[in-house]
Amino acid sequence: MAVIVVTGGTRGIGRGLAEQLIARGAQVVICGRSGVAEAAAELGATGVVCDMADRAQVEALWEKAASLGAVAHWVNNAGVSTARKPLTELPPEQIETVVKANLLGVLNGSAVAARHMLEQGSGTVWNMEGFGSDGRTMPGLVAYGATKRGVTYVTDGLAKELKDTPVKAAHLSPGMVVTDLLTQEYTPEELEKAKKIFNILADRVETVTPFLAEGILKGVKNGGRVAWLTGPKIAFRFATAAFNKRDLFS
Repeated sequence: MAVIVVTGGTRGIGRGLAEQLIARGAQVVICGRSGVAEAAAELGATGVVCDMADRAQVEALWEKAASLGAVAHWVNNAGVSTARKPLTELPPEQIETVVKANLLGVLNGSAVAARHMLEQGSGTVWNMEGFGSDGRTMPGLVAYGATKRGVTYVTDGLAKELKDTPVKAAHLSPGMVVTDLLTQEYTPEELEKAKKIFNILADRVETVTPFLAEGILKGVKNGGRVAWLTGPKIAFRFATAAFNKRDLFS
């Protein structure tokens, strides 16, 4: 039974991914800063309270997971966003929070997992991408997008450092998923406008996470990517939007 760590596994994509991996026979360890015991009990997972920005807590997370067996996969999924405001208007504490969660947490998780996987002789570190990973920019998402661009760099760089070793680093790209992270901070009027695009490009957690879980278990080459919303899929959805009405908010 594969041991898999999913950070930020108490809600959203992380929780959905943990559920799908467990359904496929994996022994999953989730972590979060709150609600961990409840989520773990509901999922049938092992739960660890962990702030990914704290290296000592990340080491403790690894130790708990490794006590269950060799850790086959480590998924750096934990992340937050800021208020949807211009960078000049963001409180500095929000910028610090998003950088700690989305970038420092991924750096810590990647470093700890890769080092121990090298010691055990196997394993894959997966880093969750998001808006900004491909270089796109959007007003109101400067801090969040910058961290996700950084996550892609971390993954590519780590993959080069792991070349010719039994350990791999790889990207997870869920596309646009309807979670609180996607819809927060919109006014009702803004959300109505945004829904037009969301209903074309976005998907629900329960649609995306089975695909991601299968991709993790199947594996990819070092530096590879499991991507749900690909370029051809985007083009097809826009081309058929008038005929295929979707409502993710009903």
